[in-house]
Amino acid sequence: DMDFARSYKIPIICVVVPKGEDLDLFSKKIEQGEKAFEGSGLAVKSDFLDGLTTEIAKKKIIDELVLKDAGKAHINYRLRDWGVSRQRYWGCPIPIIHCAKCGQVPVPDSDLPVVLPRDVSFDTPGNPLENHPTWQNVNCPKCSNPAKRETDTLDTFFESSWYFARFCDPKNSSKSFEKNLANKWLPVDQYIGGIEHAVLHLLYSRFFTRALKDCGYLMIAEPFKGLFTQGMVGHETFKSKEGEWLSPEEVTVNNKGEAIIASTGQVAISGRSEKMSKSKKNTVDPSNIIDSYGADAARLFMLSDSPPDRDLEWTDSGIDGAWKFINKLWRMTLENLENNPGKFNILHEEIDIDIFKKINKAIYNVTDALENFRYNSAVAYIRELSNEILDINQNSENQSHSSRYALLTLARLANPLIPHITEEIWFLLGGAGLLAEQTWPEHDPKLLKEDKITIAVQVNGKMRGTIEVASDAETKIYESGAVSLQTVKAQIAGKEVKRIIVVPKKIVNVIVK
Repeated sequence: DMDFARSYKIPIICVVVPKGEDLDLFSKKIEQGEKAFEGSGLAVKSDFLDGLTTEIAKKKIIDELVLKDAGKAHINYRLRDWGVSRQRYWGCPIPIIHCAKCGQVPVPDSDLPVVLPRDVSFDTPGNPLENHPTWQNVNCPKCSNPAKRETDTLDTFFESSWYFARFCDPKNSSKSFEKNLANKWLPVDQYIGGIEHAVLHLLYSRFFTRALKDCGYLMIAEPFKGLFTQGMVGHETFKSKEGEWLSPEEVTVNNKGEAIIASTGQVAISGRSEKMSKSKKNTVDPSNIIDSYGADAARLFMLSDSPPDRDLEWTDSGIDGAWKFINKLWRMTLENLENNPGKFNILHEEIDIDIFKKINKAIYNVTDALENFRYNSAVAYIRELSNEILDINQNSENQSHSSRYALLTLARLANPLIPHITEEIWFLLGGAGLLAEQTWPEHDPKLLKEDKITIAVQVNGKMRGTIEVASDAETKIYESGAVSLQTVKAQIAGKEVKRIIVVPKKIVNVIVK
């Protein structure tokens, strides 16, 4: 909606602002092109809703509609009938036997599980189980007359809608899972999935869990504590003039910037970027990426390009940038070894205090980002630490030790993201044991407090400079520092200063008439 409004010059009115954010300041940010705020906040410019949180405001709207007899509260359930049978081989056989006399008869418990035959043929079209000469032939458990097994198999969604309970008791040969074990481990702490997968799978997993609870197999009503929906990976699409889909490997770019079919030289039709799919051939072969750049570069690009809850556009330039950063880390390691040959233990006391504070801050920031699924932010903090290490002058022994300690810490922080290169860095720099087995570094809260901080100064919402203030400075220090800037003085000369908005530790905005 905001993109549409900006394109057609429609005024954008903020009706929800983040808690603690100044309305005027936040409105200015939106006017200057900041992305739409989609989180929970406080209602503003909304009449009787002003000051209410998003959640309470929604309930208040419903109450008002009910009061005016203009509507009523209603819960819509999206659960629909679900066909779980498939005419294919690679599913769990449905344990039903069809008898001409007794009808549909369940397979006896003693004969479970029904095992798929290994001697199947895929040469004949249709369901291989239906075409198997003997597997489906069986006697009816009730009347012992010749009968037929069900040849349909269960959809994999069916199995994955409850197998998290099986994971709690995976070696149980007598039942699906022991109730006490499942209740000990469930619900699952975190569910992560793509939006298309999560909507269906999450919905039916909840259905299964409630059904298992009603039947006495579980004591929990919900299968998952948290949901994180990851974005999809997109890529540009290509077609031939005949309308056939082309893979990125089949297309090259000529000196005019046109997409060309490599094998024929004909111009290809470039389409929009869409979710990678086999049908549209806009997939990238990971083996080619790994052969050219390595698995770490592929991982780093996927994690660093955008927040994991947003769609990712795959680009060759993006993977190239990730590869260059990994090479940078490797060069830094080799340079450190050249300046500091040998392996040695490094104590905190040997580290330059300013460098140690930066390392400490990086530990805090990366840990917080990883725990909150902000992987792209974690990569940014790791890059920031790498730049800090590059600035270390390694002429003195103290600085050399600081550089080595910082690189070892960087390897630990980056290991979940780029495990192969960081394991090598850890080994070369003298780290003990496997890096993957090390405990996660911890920050010192006392060292996070900064004596001085740099604050942005604006005039009527436009950036005019920065000031440096004490981290515990009072509001009047912010104000006096802002108006003393030469660039600010030039903007307010001869004008009336209506007010100065101070957001401590963030920004100062001087409003003039």
